Amino acid sequence: MKNIPRLFIDKKIHTGDKIPVEKSIVHYLTHVMRRNDCLCFNDGYEFNAYLSDDNKYLIIANMTEHPDPSNNITLYFAPIKKLDDLLNMATQMGVKNLQPVITERVTVQHINWERMKKIIIEAAEQSNRNSIPNLFPPIKLSDINLSEIAFADERAAYGKEIPKHIKNITEILVGPEGGFSEAEFNELDKAGAKGINLGKTILRAELAAAIAISRIIE
Repeated sequence: MKNIPRLFIDKKIHTGDKIPVEKSIVHYLTHVMRRNDCLCFNDGYEFNAYLSDDNKYLIIANMTEHPDPSNNITLYFAPIKKLDDLLNMATQMGVKNLQPVITERVTVQHINWERMKKIIIEAAEQSNRNSIPNLFPPIKLSDINLSEIAFADERAAYGKEIPKHIKNITEILVGPEGGFSEAEFNELDKAGAKGINLGKTILRAELAAAIAISRIIE
């Protein structure tokens, strides 16, 4: 089962569906993987599938018993230079929603969101998920209800006492490369947002996101 390729289908799928397939996928299945079957998934469900005799369609067969390992976490993140790495890791860790947030120190202005969506899909296919995260348009920090959120608090590296694990939280915020500004820290503290201790060193933003997620789901 581990060697069966997995493909995300961007529509609801059911047993018996006959889905037109791109030549690139046919090449991948028949020449790279050297087989004509695969697993197709979307919306939390996974199905066995196989190529039609003329290689023009994927025939959706029976639903598998594989449960979707995704969780209910929403990751709020400031766009960063290595955003592809951040989204890849967050997807592999089962995050349900991905919400870009514009903070004071965000420096990345132009992002190819279509490319980011492709990275998310590839990460979901590789990580055995039956769904892909929702990727939303960017919002401002002021648009978030900060009282319900946990955030990667870099002040732990400077001696502030901050817990390492937080329970019953499903929303996480990670800042940009330059971290949160003093005004943003004040806003987070005033709202009652819960800081997460990521250790005694200052981490890259993409690694901070992965560790923050792990602190919540452990």
